[in-house]
Amino acid sequence: MFSLNELRRPVIAAPMAGGVSVPELVIAAADAGGLGFLAAGYKSVDDVLAQAHRVRMASGDPFGVNLFMPGASANLDAASAYRGRLAGLAVELGVELPEPYEDDDAFDAKCAALWDAPVPVVSFTFGCPGADVIRRFRQAGTFTIATVTSVDEAAQATASGVDALVVQGPEAGGHRGTVDAHATPPTQPLDALLLAVRAATDLPLIAAGGLGTASAIAEALRTVAAVQLGTAFVDADEAGTSPVHRRALHDPRFIETALTRAFSGRVARALRNDFIDAYGPDAPPEYPALNQLTGPLRKAAAQSGDAEIVALWAGTSWRTTQTASVATILDNLL
Repeated sequence: MFSLNELRRPVIAAPMAGGVSVPELVIAAADAGGLGFLAAGYKSVDDVLAQAHRVRMASGDPFGVNLFMPGASANLDAASAYRGRLAGLAVELGVELPEPYEDDDAFDAKCAALWDAPVPVVSFTFGCPGADVIRRFRQAGTFTIATVTSVDEAAQATASGVDALVVQGPEAGGHRGTVDAHATPPTQPLDALLLAVRAATDLPLIAAGGLGTASAIAEALRTVAAVQLGTAFVDADEAGTSPVHRRALHDPRFIETALTRAFSGRVARALRNDFIDAYGPDAPPEYPALNQLTGPLRKAAAQSGDAEIVALWAGTSWRTTQTASVATILDNLL
């Protein structure tokens, strides 16, 4: 079974759903001595298996697949009300908004597929499955990691039997991994959160959130087994990031990040733009229903190059993002 000690470089390329974490990025991370992750969120089972096969055929190095844990049922009435709020923008962009529906992201089917066709590592976001699921992955020879944002979540994941924890601080870009989508995510800074989690578990820890400089990474690696970087790789040559997102990272008109539910219903950090300001205050915490609703809007905006409507996921260290190959980025950060 995989161990974090096997990595030549203790760096994980974070799973970034929505098209950033393509197989090429995962392969490049492995070739550079780190660990890359495919993002299974929003993909079909067949697509996940196909991408895993591509990585497996291109590289003999370990890699991982990230799964979204399903949460409580969404309030579809609240989501439908938000749909009405977005109707005018949909008309402007010439798109039709879907009716929101229940969706568990085919979690059980994806687990079953990965038991039949195991990968070296599987991680979980938005929660951690029970001990029976973790046991099945261990029987398949798969190393398991859970994302946690608090001491309580770390204790629950430890009890389930996972092999390591990604400790995600509030500085992270994209979605917070908080289990309860309706809860306000913890605000404890990453360094303090790491100390608190270390006191609660003996599992290997992986630090994540706002680690964009060599000094910050070096400091974190004094106390953890590895670091997980997302924003650092968004503008990597091998990433599947859209052109509009890449340009926005270096556009001086974007001066800060913001936490918002506007795009998906879950709290996530992105470059602050017009969509966040206009719709964030009205966005109910109904994930994944809101993600379904805003999908056509985000797609149309990306195609037209309108950065004011796209979800520009970015952590607090986004200004340090480099435009280079994964190997060069890692060389510079380590």
